[in-house]
Amino acid sequence: MFDAKDALFVLLAGVTVFYLGFVFKAARRARGTVPVRPTPAQGGVGFVTGFFDTLGIGSFATTTTFFKLRKMVDVREIPGTLNVGHTLPTITEAFIYTRIVPVDSRTLVLMIVAAVAGAWLGAGVVARWPRRKIQIGMGLALVAAAALMLMSQLHMVPAGGQTLSLTGTRLAIGLAGNFALGVLMTLGIGLYAPCMILVSLLGMNPIAAFPIMMGSCAFLMPVCSARFIRERSFNLQAALGLAIGAVPGVLIAALIVKSLPLAAVRWLVVVVVVYTGLNMLLTVRGEAPDVQPAPSSAVPLP
Repeated sequence: MFDAKDALFVLLAGVTVFYLGFVFKAARRARGTVPVRPTPAQGGVGFVTGFFDTLGIGSFATTTTFFKLRKMVDVREIPGTLNVGHTLPTITEAFIYTRIVPVDSRTLVLMIVAAVAGAWLGAGVVARWPRRKIQIGMGLALVAAAALMLMSQLHMVPAGGQTLSLTGTRLAIGLAGNFALGVLMTLGIGLYAPCMILVSLLGMNPIAAFPIMMGSCAFLMPVCSARFIRERSFNLQAALGLAIGAVPGVLIAALIVKSLPLAAVRWLVVVVVVYTGLNMLLTVRGEAPDVQPAPSSAVPLP
């Protein structure tokens, strides 16, 4: 029987085609003007971050750390590169987990719509920000992401309840929260950890967070990716490296490995993300304000 989740899958397939069309057009126009073929290092970053993202570590904070420490991507282009590059692996996650994890279809659809609306609004703003402002925003976002990871490690996140749906006031709060998380996604703070906390606070079974957060990201990331591409605010080569490397990482993690003892890895991620976030904020102090941002690997689209 064709239900709301089946409709979501059909729509998600359409969104995937929309996203791929934008990326292929950008790659075709960029050929001969900026590097397009990803480096092994960029693909390796995609594989590692996609693998651990599927197992619950998250990909935005970890990818930002790699980009910052290895100086792979200009700071101004990082938010767009994260969204464009991690879209395809996130869609892969959504196809897998939305099918196997039960959650109320109405709640799932409305939460996804709220996140997409937030991302559309946020991408239009962040894509036009100068490098200095983005560096400050991303520094604060990384510190916030590390705080959420630390809360999870110290078991400060509420255990949640047993319900797989939201109604009334709790639904309204959930929609407002996911809208805000969609906005923050465009700045480089991942949706997974805060979404898990949100649904737990609202009394939902934490397992319900998986289709909600993966479905939300799978729909919102192509939408905000299109805006970042139109605004020429992303690094095409690095984004392709993330996508090509991360999809195999997602499949291996989801279908073969499935789970790992990740406590020590999470502690390491917290430390590294805090360092990267503080380093970004401290670096801003020694830089002159931007006058005219000029992304190095931007590709205009009509």
